[in-house]
Amino acid sequence: MLLRDEVEMLRRVPIFSRIAPAKLKLLAFTSDRMTYNAGQDLFRQGDPGDAAYVILSGTADILVHSPAGDIKVADVELNSIVGEIAILCDVSRTATVKATSHLEVLRISKEHFLKLLSDFPEMAVEIMRVLADRLNHTTAELTAARAAKRPQAAAM
Repeated sequence: MLLRDEVEMLRRVPIFSRIAPAKLKLLAFTSDRMTYNAGQDLFRQGDPGDAAYVILSGTADILVHSPAGDIKVADVELNSIVGEIAILCDVSRTATVKATSHLEVLRISKEHFLKLLSDFPEMAVEIMRVLADRLNHTTAELTAARAAKRPQAAAM
């Protein structure tokens, strides 16, 4: 894929949509384009948070380890970004991301990702929106799951 095509793909990702094309070109040039087959992990829960990944094509699952096994908590689709939480919080990976189809990603190193945030505060605001939306979704699912458990507990 040509560099200009990667820049155009990055512009479709909401957190990068307001960044100047010249800066996106530099980001695309300094990032690594990677491919994964269905079943391969981009990263595993507990790994160091060394990069964020922009999904250029394909799909993946976000899985969290539990005593009962892995639990799927979300789907990842085109123009999504994953792996940013470990970078922003400076913690190990909070989940595993596993490709569910042929997957093409742009791997952005922690250093470049943090530099973008300092250079473009509007990107930081967009990331906060994405993370707040995820938290809202997770809270709604947790509330529904707890509400579904209560009738069973009361019946015992």
